Amino acid sequence: MKDLVILVADKNMEYTVRGLLGRPQALEIQPVEWDLFVHPRRDPGCLNEAHDFLRPFSHDYRFAMVLFDHHGSGQERRPAAELVARVQLNLARNGWADQARVVVLGPELEAWVWSDSPSVDGCLGWAGHRPPLREWLSANGHWPDGATKPPDPKGAMEAALRHTRKPRSSAIYLDLASRVGLRGCTDPAFRCFVHTLQEWFPRRPDAAGNEI
Repeated sequence: MKDLVILVADKNMEYTVRGLLGRPQALEIQPVEWDLFVHPRRDPGCLNEAHDFLRPFSHDYRFAMVLFDHHGSGQERRPAAELVARVQLNLARNGWADQARVVVLGPELEAWVWSDSPSVDGCLGWAGHRPPLREWLSANGHWPDGATKPPDPKGAMEAALRHTRKPRSSAIYLDLASRVGLRGCTDPAFRCFVHTLQEWFPRRPDAAGNEI
């Protein structure tokens, strides 16, 4: 039996999760044996059909996780917590009991990009540019003073990439997830993702008593 099966809504999310799970020490978890799938119907598919998709895997994995964007789910007017509860209940009724967790990203994946890590500038092609990226975003109306992140995180990311003429691709998300410091991201969905992994796969001591 493998440790974890993950269902996500698109390729960008896939590459983000791959990058993060490739850093068990940064996540403060033990190494995990996992498989990842992208739902062909994206966010609405994860919302409405995750239980059907993951039912056949319930005897092959210890845990399951579902990630999708609130924006694009087709249920934007309903609170994200309500969508989490709905999908989680369906999973529990279809073989997963309490061994599944649902993470709804609000409003979308790009909210995870905007941490305080200096690596963000480099991943978005901003290395060597002046002013620093956050200052440029503020001056151009993408990041209001006092806000912890841009109100439109996807729009801010796309504006930065246009300015540096860096093509948008899933590889950027892999680069961000592989390099950016994780402690600086305070997004609630991201913290839920990390805390769930830490709960399921806590570090364990080696023969010398050191955590691995």
